Amino acid sequence: MTRPTVAQDLERRLKELILERRLAPGDALPTEAELMELFGVGRVSVREALKGLQAMNVVEIRRGSGTFVGSLSLSPFAEGLAFRAAVRHRRGEPGLLELMKVREALETGLIGAVAAGIPDGDLDVLRGLAAEMGAEARTGGRVARGTDRAFHLALYASLDNHLLSEVLDAFWAAMDRVREDLDDGHQDPVVTCAQHHEIVEAVAAADGERAVRAMRTHFDGIRTRLEPRRP
Repeated sequence: MTRPTVAQDLERRLKELILERRLAPGDALPTEAELMELFGVGRVSVREALKGLQAMNVVEIRRGSGTFVGSLSLSPFAEGLAFRAAVRHRRGEPGLLELMKVREALETGLIGAVAAGIPDGDLDVLRGLAAEMGAEARTGGRVARGTDRAFHLALYASLDNHLLSEVLDAFWAAMDRVREDLDDGHQDPVVTCAQHHEIVEAVAAADGERAVRAMRTHFDGIRTRLEPRRP
């Protein structure tokens, strides 16, 4: 088993320090000199560890101001997930299809909770986005990805789960990386709009089973586009 480097061990200890001191994003961390003394390590190791944590949004290094707890955003995870799916897709492997199946499991598993009680304001937003999709399909012959993306993110807003929003956004980032490889012409915008409209109406009716069926039907079309075509 490979032993962690000094910097890797220091990354772990710095994260433990943030937890022990109950620090929040934006809170100041000890100076480099204080960290050197606290952990008994050299400046190079401290800087290497801080740079590693900065890449993960755990810390933020502000030149001339010091080091602070970072945003803790999942953007590095999202980028890694998207890039992995894109690389596998370009190699003819089902990376994107696998990612989409995970997203389908996540969304079909959550839609029932949304249908159990969505606020009227959120429902109005969804209906507005569904109407916007219809207008886009009529005037441009396709539904804009940005509108579709906004719909799926707004669908779960009532769950008030920021982590969920970031994870779902990671799936969209992966799709965006390889969207030029996908023939969107095979997706009938009228069908797409009808599927989103049915999702909204199922949620509005507080019918969880209907909402799950509507979501599965929606993903059936996406999955068909991603599955390899048989000769």
